[in-house]
Amino acid sequence: MSSHRQETVRRLTAPDIAARKGGTPVVCLTAYTAPVAEILDEHCDLLLVGDSVGMVVHGLPNTVGVTLEMMILHGQAVMRGSRKAMVVVDMPFGSYEGSAEVAYANAARVMKETGCNAVKVEAGPAVAENIDYLVKRGIPVMGHVGLRPQAVMVDGGFRAKGKSNHERVRILEDARAAAEAGAFAVVVEGVAEGLAREITQAIEVPTIGIGASAGCDGQILVTDDMLGLFDWTPKFVRRYGDLRGEIAKSVAAYADDVRNRRFPGPAEIYFAKAG
Repeated sequence: MSSHRQETVRRLTAPDIAARKGGTPVVCLTAYTAPVAEILDEHCDLLLVGDSVGMVVHGLPNTVGVTLEMMILHGQAVMRGSRKAMVVVDMPFGSYEGSAEVAYANAARVMKETGCNAVKVEAGPAVAENIDYLVKRGIPVMGHVGLRPQAVMVDGGFRAKGKSNHERVRILEDARAAAEAGAFAVVVEGVAEGLAREITQAIEVPTIGIGASAGCDGQILVTDDMLGLFDWTPKFVRRYGDLRGEIAKSVAAYADDVRNRRFPGPAEIYFAKAG
């Protein structure tokens, strides 16, 4: 037995996040890889392995083409890189909207193969019953209302939600239904501040906003957007860095070194034996 005691860090869970309702705002970011998860872990309460990985990492035009296998692969990586933050994995399009039994089989597979703490589903009108089914069988669920990226084919693109009274009422009903079905938190995306505050006041679990104002109990952003990895950034995102510019400068410096034969040390150094 080792004489050194390994420090034990308790990972946050669904009850921890649920208890933050109306308290200190919940800090959330997306993560898709182990190195990034390790960096974010110190500062975040929750890391979401979002199906946005399809667009951010794999270059897909939307999230519809993301598969269960992709989510599991990235979920495993984020779990390896993090220790403290709660890790939630998105259920991809087509994996949970049908029968409750199929939704459970897919969610259970995600939980088993990644070791994550919860799954997230886009809580449309037909999903509340499946949320209830999953929660009653031991799977923590986070809901998602407002702008639902997986519904992009129906909506005809990404646009703000809740502008009409009919749409506002439906989004509010979706949020209530998700919370009443047992969701421990609800992501609210792309709605006006008034509706965000109305949803936050109407449900007993935390709301996590993305493009939904400070009227929510926390915020989540796509990390790559926040760090400035792309030329274009959504209007609601504050760019905290210029990662694209920094990468471009570093690669340009490297290319200049190679072209001028400023290579690293000889192979004898690389393969040298210690001592």
